[in-house]
Amino acid sequence: MVAYLFAGQGSQFIGMGKDLYEAFPQARDVFDKADKVLGFSLSKLCFEGSQAELTKTNNSQPAILTVSIAALKSGKFLQAGFTAGLSLGEYSALVAAGAVSLEEALLLVRKRGEFMEEEARKRPGKMLSIIGLSADAVKQVCAESGTEIANLNCPGQIVISGGPAEIQKALELAKVKGARLAIPLEVSGAFHSSFMQGASVKLAAELEKIKINNPVIPVVSNVTAKPVSSAKEIKDNLVKQVASSVLWEDSMRFILSQGITQFYEFGPGKVLKGLMRRIDAAVTVTTVEKKEDIKA
Repeated sequence: MVAYLFAGQGSQFIGMGKDLYEAFPQARDVFDKADKVLGFSLSKLCFEGSQAELTKTNNSQPAILTVSIAALKSGKFLQAGFTAGLSLGEYSALVAAGAVSLEEALLLVRKRGEFMEEEARKRPGKMLSIIGLSADAVKQVCAESGTEIANLNCPGQIVISGGPAEIQKALELAKVKGARLAIPLEVSGAFHSSFMQGASVKLAAELEKIKINNPVIPVVSNVTAKPVSSAKEIKDNLVKQVASSVLWEDSMRFILSQGITQFYEFGPGKVLKGLMRRIDAAVTVTTVEKKEDIKA
């Protein structure tokens, strides 16, 4: 048995998905659906747009979702026992598990991106990746700087969110406490923190409009690091997810505890493969991003 993993925001690049579109009718169908549902050529943006335009949150979220599902649909893979996605990737995981249709997921993440951008403009914030400190040490940095933990990605890599002055203070504190690196991220807001509470409220209203089914593959939630089994639970966790910490390391440890040793990472980039190397180097993560990956 294997697990499917889906890429999160930040892994986008111009040209992503183009070779899948040209090589596989299933991928073309996914991109064509996305263009139709969103009312503009997302495929053109992915293949030959400007990086600045693609990086906008309301564009990158549906774009990464589209490329991820196009990669999944292009090949025949072993049946998954579990699926999970990093932040935005959780929506791709829900599509893969049959809990949400591709069309509704695309509209939902487009809105999610807009809501996150609106909150970021109202309450400007930043994110900082801290490498080489324990979770307890990072919690101490947060307590002393007035910041919040956003992503617990893997041992020794934790992302925090907060206001610009607070993030600067956290950067200095992290270095004092012995962090190997403290890197400000190129993002437009303090995501996965209380700064996004307004986006959670707006997203809750959007989620009421869509049909959510019980997943046919267990989806491990970012919020709880446990599988969600009902439509209500999925809805509640997606609302919380925008303003809560992403428990990625715990999610992966849960899947590993179920005896899974083989993973497929769908979508642009190899971020999740890199994180898994730090969580458990003994397991296999196969990247599925390009035509060559599918053929292999």
